Amino acid sequence: MLADVAVSLSVLAVVLLLSDVTRRLLVRALADTGLSSYAVELVSTFQLCCCTHELKLLSEVGGIPPQLALTLTYVTSVAHGLTFRGAVGNPCGALEHAYRARFSGGSAVRRIACQFAAAVAARAAVPVIWGLGLSGMHDRHKLLGFRCVSAIHATLPEAAAVELMCAFAVQTVITHTQSVEERYRVHAIAAAITTAVYAGGSVTGAVFNPALAFSTQFSCSGNSFLEYCFVYWLGPLLGMMSSVLLFSKVTPAFSRKPSPLHLPLRTKKQT
Repeated sequence: MLADVAVSLSVLAVVLLLSDVTRRLLVRALADTGLSSYAVELVSTFQLCCCTHELKLLSEVGGIPPQLALTLTYVTSVAHGLTFRGAVGNPCGALEHAYRARFSGGSAVRRIACQFAAAVAARAAVPVIWGLGLSGMHDRHKLLGFRCVSAIHATLPEAAAVELMCAFAVQTVITHTQSVEERYRVHAIAAAITTAVYAGGSVTGAVFNPALAFSTQFSCSGNSFLEYCFVYWLGPLLGMMSSVLLFSKVTPAFSRKPSPLHLPLRTKKQT
């Protein structure tokens, strides 16, 4: 197991390093074209999906202890937060930015297209990496034809509710840490992600990201495409929307102080 973990850590490090170098080069090359943000979105989502594929394999095939899996989830989440360079990596996040007018509608749609393109690319790339047979775990997975089984272990409404709650919790932390310095904020978000994975991982895998789920879950046997859409697309979308609307519309409406009543003053006393 230790050898498998060491190889997977090396794979994660190489993916992070190559992705960061590619991001920097693309930002410089596309600086005057207005396309650099979409290139960063593409590379960052590819990085996220590849790393998650490897972590998923470590848990399902490598059989690492849950404590180690959660630790690696936290560490990689921090690494993503520090290297994304403004990318969102999540269609729900792109829609949230559009709602808050940080992105235009067209920009959000283009970013989401980049995210799903990166998800497809990552799903095609990881079998090539595993096919190299860098570890015994990779060899075992290759012998199984790179097959995976659905992570949904509940009824569809229950599974969608878990994804909804995970997305709600993480989005709430993202919203309430906007004013925190970025180097500290990434740890708060990573802790929220890790907690959500701990709470919902045994039920759905706790993905709460439609593009990431499309890359890591949709090719697995056990559920249909529409069932996966219901759980991994609708659930996180409703979770994000619930959090955003709660704290931008509902909570401020209830927290407003009622205006004081101004009674007319008598200027003269009646005699």
